[in-house]
Amino acid sequence: MPIMVMLLVMSLSSLAWAIAVPAAGSFAYDAYDIGVTQILNGPIGFVLGVLAIGFGAWAAIRSEIMLAISAVLGGAILLQADTVVASLGAII
Repeated sequence: MPIMVMLLVMSLSSLAWAIAVPAAGSFAYDAYDIGVTQILNGPIGFVLGVLAIGFGAWAAIRSEIMLAISAVLGGAILLQADTVVASLGAII
């Protein structure tokens, strides 16, 4: 039965395309450069990532484990935002 459900779900799913990092000189590259390179990889993203990891440590000390795990993972992803965007792409 679980195999049939899995096959049904796979047959009903739509196609998904991943968007690669845009080519230099295009409008999409300018938006990517501002959004990812200058904000997420810049000082704003670094400070927010460190604050999220610090908040996760504070939540772990208060024994709020689920909050701590999500904050630390979010901070780590924020610190590596360009790698995450380039490797996963945006799903349409």
